[in-house]
Amino acid sequence: MRLMTSLCFLCLASVGGIPSLAIADDPCKQLSPEEMAQNLGVDLPRRPWHVANIWWHFEDSIKNFESLEMEITIDRDIPDSYNLYVSPCGSALINGLQFYGGIQTNINGWISESERTRVHRGHGVIFSRWSSDKKTPIGLEHVRTAGDDCLVESAGYEGEFASVRRPFRWKKGTYTWSITKADTMEQNDAASTWFTCRLKDQTSGEVLEVGSLLFEGEQFEFWNRHSAFVEVYSTAKIPRSDIPKVKVKFGWPRINGEKVKLSRTSAFYPDKAAGTTSSPDCAKIHAEGEACVVEVGALFKRDPQQRRHAIELVPEQAN
Repeated sequence: MRLMTSLCFLCLASVGGIPSLAIADDPCKQLSPEEMAQNLGVDLPRRPWHVANIWWHFEDSIKNFESLEMEITIDRDIPDSYNLYVSPCGSALINGLQFYGGIQTNINGWISESERTRVHRGHGVIFSRWSSDKKTPIGLEHVRTAGDDCLVESAGYEGEFASVRRPFRWKKGTYTWSITKADTMEQNDAASTWFTCRLKDQTSGEVLEVGSLLFEGEQFEFWNRHSAFVEVYSTAKIPRSDIPKVKVKFGWPRINGEKVKLSRTSAFYPDKAAGTTSSPDCAKIHAEGEACVVEVGALFKRDPQQRRHAIELVPEQAN
């Protein structure tokens, strides 16, 4: 009888209204956004939600761009019952051409150009670019896959873009997301260059090649800043994802194998005035040495004066 009583108590015990066993099974579990918003008396904007945005401002642009590397650390396993996008490359420009990428809990896309039924493959890696004006369609001739399990897409619902995605069961740990300049070819009587995306598991040393995207040009200049974000997004499979409790760490941007010289680093949390990227307040950004840390948790009411703030990084001393 004592054992049964203990077990029943464990089943009924709760933290913040959530059964403790549910927390044990899902380390990211919180109340739903709708419940948290109701408790706070705030309205929820439409998804996607950029819950945190980071900007590294460089001393100058980088000429002769060859590679970008961004280290990310996830502090817990995140089930694919959430739609979470950790983007160590939130927005980047080379020769004025925009791209982004990162890791997602639910990648989706087409199996191939001829088989355009949307499929969902769970955890994976993504690399996308837009056309030069975001209005002219950019086809899958700009995409080179790295394996039969890769997904692709060319569409215009977020501006005209082309993309490659590949399944990869990432979990708690440290990873390096990168793109590297590859071969140059002729396209439309002009030079164009492939950039290849990879994800390296720093614990196992495994390197996943995701695929490549074609950019117009032969020599490239990386603009004078870089960004990252954490996003809760929407899919047909999970249109109304909950917000996972998680801590994400972003390392110092490395371009052409070297840490970029920074003038400053800043945080931004969008609100209703920001439009389509509006987000409920559930994340805080701070510095840990030379890393930017995003802590995502329960909804709260943010001081409007703190919607933008500096992040004071402390560079590691070279040995």
